[in-house]
Amino acid sequence: MRKVKSRRNRSTEMKLIEFFKSHGIKGWRRNYPLPGKPDFVFPKQRIAVFADGCFWHGHDCRNTKPSQNKSYWDAKRARNQERDRLVTELLTKRGWKVMRIWECEIKLLGIEQFSAFLS
Repeated sequence: MRKVKSRRNRSTEMKLIEFFKSHGIKGWRRNYPLPGKPDFVFPKQRIAVFADGCFWHGHDCRNTKPSQNKSYWDAKRARNQERDRLVTELLTKRGWKVMRIWECEIKLLGIEQFSAFLS
């Protein structure tokens, strides 16, 4: 298991940055000090955006469930999902809007969907 490492989600984040820039979406920050370490934060609107990797956060969009050491990975993904739920709940209680985008959805993300969330 030690050999399986997350490469962060740089490519996913870069796609979101490209999306923001191409659609003139401004005001976002990275590495903003909030619980759960959101990938992007819009401080003035109090919006936290998480770009969740399908494998690590348990999305069943494609064959992302490993067959080897199934019990370990099922428990790992369950812990990640529980942590995601707790972080979302905490930020919401603190007055933040939380947007979680699956890695597979970033390709399908439309300006209408994102703009509607920002308003």
